[in-house]
Amino acid sequence: MSIYASSSRGSNQPDAKKRKNVDDVPRCFKGSALRFEMANKVAEIEKSSSSTGGIGSGRELMRRLLSERNQFPDRHTEIDQQLRDALERNVAILVLDMCGFSRLTVQYGIIHYLAMIHQMEEAARPAVSGNAGEVIKQEADNLYAIFDDPARALDSALDIFRAFDAVNSVVPPDRDIYGSIGIGYGETLVIDDKDIFGSEVNIACKLGEDLACKGEILLTSSAYNALPVGRYICVPAAFEISEMRIECYRYERSMFPRETV
Repeated sequence: MSIYASSSRGSNQPDAKKRKNVDDVPRCFKGSALRFEMANKVAEIEKSSSSTGGIGSGRELMRRLLSERNQFPDRHTEIDQQLRDALERNVAILVLDMCGFSRLTVQYGIIHYLAMIHQMEEAARPAVSGNAGEVIKQEADNLYAIFDDPARALDSALDIFRAFDAVNSVVPPDRDIYGSIGIGYGETLVIDDKDIFGSEVNIACKLGEDLACKGEILLTSSAYNALPVGRYICVPAAFEISEMRIECYRYERSMFPRETV
């Protein structure tokens, strides 16, 4: 409704309530109408921004602040803190990597493997949500999820492998699904629940994609140290990769059976 229509209460203008466009408003009211519409637009933007904790989406906020950081490097401490305040969360990160991509793609073709990736995701997602986790993204044959604590991430990893075993029990051997998993824990930039960045994310990726063997779960030291004492048996391991030494823990077994509902 235009400003003219809203200000014509009690007038004899029969078509006043039908005015919807600025062009329908007499020339003397157009400036007020434009300001009124702009004010509404600003209000809508501010309302949507409040739900994301900043101006626009988290990704837009990050791009704007990183641009400012590059232009004003002397303000990096202030800008970094703004990013942390808006986007950083303390989470456990699970990174799942399917095994056998190159071999299976050469042997059966890319569409066959894409179908396997789809089946992997269908099996893994319930195991994530069932442990109060959230799938952040799925890229190629990798799946990324976050949890409140490493114990939930580890239980989810175990459930994922159980789901793979169930799938493998009914599909032909050429469609068997196997994976390796890395788990990290620490301060992480979570962007609109669609992307994640952080040191523990990087290490979890290294563990899950490059270092863990088929059916293996590797945890960063931070993730292992945050596990409940006495619930899981993990053994230390160390690797040299990308000119860095990674000390981690390999999951061996659980001390107590999972509670079933």
